[in-house]
Amino acid sequence: MKKDLKIVFMGTPDFAVTTLKTILEHNYNVVGVITAPDRPAGRGRKLNESAVKVFAKSKDLTILQPTNLKSETFLEQLKALNADLQIIVAFRMLPKVVWAMPKHGTFNLHASLLPNYRGAAPINWAIINGETKTGVSTFFIDEKIDTGEMILQQELDINPNENAGSLHDKLMHIGSSLVIETIKLIETGEVKTTPQPEDAISKTAYKLNKDNCKIDFTDTIDNIYNKIRGLSPYPAAWCKLHNNDDQLDIKIYKAEKQIESHNLNIGTIISDKSTLKVAVKEGFINILDIKLPGKRNMDIKSLLNGYQFDQQAKML
Repeated sequence: MKKDLKIVFMGTPDFAVTTLKTILEHNYNVVGVITAPDRPAGRGRKLNESAVKVFAKSKDLTILQPTNLKSETFLEQLKALNADLQIIVAFRMLPKVVWAMPKHGTFNLHASLLPNYRGAAPINWAIINGETKTGVSTFFIDEKIDTGEMILQQELDINPNENAGSLHDKLMHIGSSLVIETIKLIETGEVKTTPQPEDAISKTAYKLNKDNCKIDFTDTIDNIYNKIRGLSPYPAAWCKLHNNDDQLDIKIYKAEKQIESHNLNIGTIISDKSTLKVAVKEGFINILDIKLPGKRNMDIKSLLNGYQFDQQAKML
């Protein structure tokens, strides 16, 4: 039956590639791939293809890159693929005319335990908020964002020292397996759904921006530590460094927390030849990997070989 079930896959980043690859490895018939248009990137503004497009080209799959999901041209092309099922992984919000098209509907893989962390950055916010568990969910698309009827979920523990990059990779792999389980339920007619509770008090995975990625050193040591690992390696937590005449926006990729009593002002920097730490309420944040403007990301020892911190230096 696998060849009889015609699938259209929609996705853009690396997270989606693993699922598409797994679907093909299970011999499902992917009749088309929908992904984002090529975007100019870098200093040369060269057009950059999405990770999904690069992989789909390597497998000679039919690729569509609509700028407008409601355009007649795209809708005609999509309808011509005659899909029985559409699968969405890290794409964008679909109009009803698109998600209602296939006879078996359209389902989405989301990297959280819904209804918690609906939205754009569920992996980051689970760590930022200090969660100890997260997971992946599949659900049928409806008119709103991440609110459709649930199909399957799988839970995963979050390591206390895990960052967003390592958690992303774990969820990417268990998510691809959950998609296969979901397809099997749909193709055998055994799929059962559960409505998401409308009155649930849920946490939101807000879109990341410069404001909500800034470190507040007056916050608790746990919240600061969680923000750094929850935003690493991308887009990275940042703060202002005041050092002599320098006022720099710096990014911090890796740190440790040190619980210790002190009488220093919040944000005070203490450094020697191999360590750099920032005073916070309950102790210190020991910075391990850092990036100054125009420089590469480097470990703290490498930075301290060529950059000096004044005794009055602060991070704010």
